[in-house]
Amino acid sequence: MIFGDAPLVMGVLNVTPDSFSDGGDYVSVDNALGRAREMVGHGVDLIDVGGESTRPGASVVSVDEELGRVLPIIEALRNHVDIPLSVDTSSPEVMTQSAAMGVSLINDVRGLRRVGALQAAQATGLPVCIMHMQGDPETMQLDPHYHDLIEDIKSFFAERIEACEKVGLAKQKLILDPGFGFGKSPAHNLTLINRLADFKTFELPILVGLSRKSTISKLLAQQNFNPSQEEADIIDASVAGALLAIERGASIIRVHDVKQTVIALKVRQAIQLESIFE
Repeated sequence: MIFGDAPLVMGVLNVTPDSFSDGGDYVSVDNALGRAREMVGHGVDLIDVGGESTRPGASVVSVDEELGRVLPIIEALRNHVDIPLSVDTSSPEVMTQSAAMGVSLINDVRGLRRVGALQAAQATGLPVCIMHMQGDPETMQLDPHYHDLIEDIKSFFAERIEACEKVGLAKQKLILDPGFGFGKSPAHNLTLINRLADFKTFELPILVGLSRKSTISKLLAQQNFNPSQEEADIIDASVAGALLAIERGASIIRVHDVKQTVIALKVRQAIQLESIFE
């Protein structure tokens, strides 16, 4: 996967019954394929397929259940949609079987910490996104705290990069995700956005997933908006967050609202070019 000056838009395709934003919407092959085609029409760069909800409080699903959710969707997308696919998984078996079906990226919210995940990811030969998460989805938002937020996350990334290299997974194949909303308070998330450039010291692409997170809703509420009643406000605020993340060094933006994000990025790029009307 090549990263240039233009950031990539990763579209979220949750094939779960319980994800926080779109749980249950795309569990059928037909609905998932329809949504994927819609995202492609809106200009998405890659689609991230996930079969295990990692929202706060979510329970772990069995490997067989995750495979049953993910593989039929990946097969349908590979046959009908000409766009790179990412698999959002922490399970070695899902990594291996998804790679065999043609996905282009592994996106692991647990940073390859499950038993066998490092070896499975290395064997696929695919790029891998390593995300930082304090705790696990069931408990991560109960009391998130850090000695030093940025330095603690940087230490985690350094340790995971070393672990990857020890099994033969080259650093150049890695992408880093600081894990907005995964064991972080709203204040932590704002610090991460403002100091995103601190992670550029690793000289690796950075993925940011702010889209529709609870911190966005809380920011809106502080500004006297009611995000529970106005979905458009959540979308607008998520796009604003995506633009700020890009300005601070993000290479990939993981989003639910592809059309609005792509439009914003195209306008940003056109303004930067300046000569578009000459």
